[in-house]
Amino acid sequence: MAIMDISIVPIGTNKTSVSEYLVKAIKILQENGVKYHICPMGTVVEADVKDLYEYARTMHEEVFSDIDVQRVVVTIKIDDRRDIHGVTMEKKVKSLGDKVRYKK
Repeated sequence: MAIMDISIVPIGTNKTSVSEYLVKAIKILQENGVKYHICPMGTVVEADVKDLYEYARTMHEEVFSDIDVQRVVVTIKIDDRRDIHGVTMEKKVKSLGDKVRYKK
């Protein structure tokens, strides 16, 4: 499995909030049963790397389906680690958390 961080930003809408446009993109993942995690500045998706490219393209196009959207900026980062198997979003977060000492 690979992990993708995707941020989709519709530009030129008449509103400062973009969540209504992003819901359409997230529904693509839900409808396909894809494992994902919504973050404040984007969404992390876990799937086979070839599928990640297709999900990114489909999500990008889905945001354009709203008549108010004439421009979309998409930023994608993909972590495709092939030296070990079973890397998941949760394992990556736990690994870092185990190494960091949080100060209160």
